[in-house]
Amino acid sequence: MTPADLDARFHFADALSVEAGALALDYFRRFESLTVRSKGLQDMASEADLSVETLIRERLAATFPQDAFLGEETGRTEFSAGQGIWVVDPIDGTQPFVNGLSSWCVSIAFVKDGRNLIGFVHAPARDERFSGGVGRPALLNGREIRVKDAGSVTEGLVAAGYSTRLPPETFLPAFERLLQAGGMFYRDGSGALALAYLAAGRLVGYAERHINAWDCLGALAVIEAAGGRVSDFLAGDGLWNGNALVAAPPRLYGELAAIFSDDGATASA
Repeated sequence: MTPADLDARFHFADALSVEAGALALDYFRRFESLTVRSKGLQDMASEADLSVETLIRERLAATFPQDAFLGEETGRTEFSAGQGIWVVDPIDGTQPFVNGLSSWCVSIAFVKDGRNLIGFVHAPARDERFSGGVGRPALLNGREIRVKDAGSVTEGLVAAGYSTRLPPETFLPAFERLLQAGGMFYRDGSGALALAYLAAGRLVGYAERHINAWDCLGALAVIEAAGGRVSDFLAGDGLWNGNALVAAPPRLYGELAAIFSDDGATASA
């Protein structure tokens, strides 16, 4: 893929995140009338999720038919080695979304040859749009951002993600170690948005035992562009089945990875 090819995808997806965010925001303004279904414990989906993902999927297919697609709501298209793939969560933070809270976002990433090349996180209810990628600056509403130069969990808030896909006992010991180390936790209902806040220097870390690709890849591209360090999320079958995740400023990464690593749940360094 040439730089021009990647540029075309970046600018198209940047604009698409705005279009998708506007559609999601329209649904959000009438959230009380949405049709909502449960996909599992603490895992919701609404008509808005499907509608927004369909918009994104159709726009990408029309413009870049050679690319594959992986979305939380509609699944994956056929994929072959060497093919680029878009990874999308139309509304990350559906639980806040359907309850009238603003902590949700649209997440879009583009991956090729095992590299997370570009990413976008758009939180229209908060009027914040994050973008970044390989060879590109990390931006928030057009302004360059950087991770906070923190060297300890005592220097800020750490987003501690948790999913009911794993039992609480896989999470609670690490959570206790974070508090014992003098850290403090943050959770706002959207992994992608919390990761974007790390890129902007608002948080000093993020860790989760298991997170899906569509929930994090858009923001991970922004974090790396902002000078942060992330674990090798795409290792193994991370793209398809999710992985453990640690993200932090470089000086803090080792401490946070140690806090959130133990038997059977070690984040890759």
